[in-house]
Amino acid sequence: MLDVVGQSVAMTQGPLSDLLVLDLTRALAGPHAAMMLGDMGARVIKVESAAGDDTRSWGPPFIGAAEERESTYFLSANRNKESIVLNLKDDDDKDVLARLVARADVLMENFRTGVLDRLGFSVERLHELNPRLIVLSITGFGHDGPEAKRAGYDQIAQGEGGLMSLTGTAQPTKVGVPIADLTAGMYGAFGVLAALHERTTTGLGRVVRTSLLAGMVGIHAFQGTRWTVAGEVPGLAGDHHPAIAPYGMFKTGTAPIQIACGSESLWRALCSAIDLDADDPRFATNPLRVQHRDELIALLEAHFATDPAEHWLGELDRAGVPSGKVRSLDDVYDWEQTRSQGLLLEVDHTTQGTLQLPGSPIRFDDNAHSGGRTSHAAPPTLGQHGAAIREWVSD
Repeated sequence: MLDVVGQSVAMTQGPLSDLLVLDLTRALAGPHAAMMLGDMGARVIKVESAAGDDTRSWGPPFIGAAEERESTYFLSANRNKESIVLNLKDDDDKDVLARLVARADVLMENFRTGVLDRLGFSVERLHELNPRLIVLSITGFGHDGPEAKRAGYDQIAQGEGGLMSLTGTAQPTKVGVPIADLTAGMYGAFGVLAALHERTTTGLGRVVRTSLLAGMVGIHAFQGTRWTVAGEVPGLAGDHHPAIAPYGMFKTGTAPIQIACGSESLWRALCSAIDLDADDPRFATNPLRVQHRDELIALLEAHFATDPAEHWLGELDRAGVPSGKVRSLDDVYDWEQTRSQGLLLEVDHTTQGTLQLPGSPIRFDDNAHSGGRTSHAAPPTLGQHGAAIREWVSD
């Protein structure tokens, strides 16, 4: 790998430390997939145009002086990567990419269907250069079918993929993070790992395809089978589980709390903790509680209104009832439990100094740090490692 000043250093950290990943993606789904592999130790080279990844200009907020400003959006999806600027319409830069492809294990792209072909890097050409190459291709709506040529953005995919029809109370609402992008990226990384495993037997690469639409449908879970199996179209779920009660957010005398009674024993524990009749005929079984959900919520919130949230959280914890706060993000990152799990990283950025970034959600048993690495590299500035990478591929 290359460090923050562009000097070549050996990468020996993490279970994927023997892999080279070329990240030709931009925005979020592809960069997130590549970052997941980088967190596991893979060497990730981000190939950018002269304008840079789209997210370098997405904001505010930005940090740093105008001439060195960095987008917090870009910083969220590009740690543990190197950056090289290539003009894929220039023959010399195409040659640099071809040399990188010949050495790589994985190439990730999220161009519109056909763009990479027109640039001279069709799947056939990529596999001529490197038969062992795994190619991950992410689109908005899939690589074929009547919507294949549509551009894919998270906002559109959340609506078209049905998620917004399930989210909210008064009207369809998008999720507060770009969940369609993130889900497609995670499924893409999962597919890449499966293809890499297969390669140990076949010796050959293959193409892995996913899309923002596929990611949305992939996480429909029981809401999907409500329609496909039972013929019931789910509606807005609001703050309560559509199939379990009580399971949701409840008002107290101060702040809201969340409760999850996923079994009859937990329902009885809740009733014991707050002095309710567990055998009330309206609420004696989970189906009855779902049927009479509005009455149940009103009854519980009348009890909870008498004391502050912390009181009830203590009572529920002592009774063994799953419950919790609704935390703001500053509270989440200040929370000792978050920090104890390695979910907040410190990295040294070449222009911005020490930065704190959200960390990988995966840990290994011999490593207290997220992603299996003992240290992490800051997201690169545009073209930061270009000279060193060009020198490396010319050897």
